[in-house]
Amino acid sequence: MHKHITIEIGIDEDDTTTLVHAVLDLRGDHFDATGRAQRNPSDSNVPAIGEELALARALGSLEKQLIDMAYAKIDAATPAPRSL
Repeated sequence: MHKHITIEIGIDEDDTTTLVHAVLDLRGDHFDATGRAQRNPSDSNVPAIGEELALARALGSLEKQLIDMAYAKIDAATPAPRSL
């Protein structure tokens, strides 16, 4: 079985700040994350660096949300331990 999942990513940036917004809908579960990177004004202006950092931070947040959701579903599907 092959499945195709899409993550929608938007990037907004100006001279010093890059903001990435990532959205994932997975079988009815909605995940939404933001990553931000800010250039020190004394650093060279290299937009790719800000995009990469902000994107990595947004995807890292999605990763945490997905793992937390998976663990919550495991806990819900696992019978509670019995006390004796």
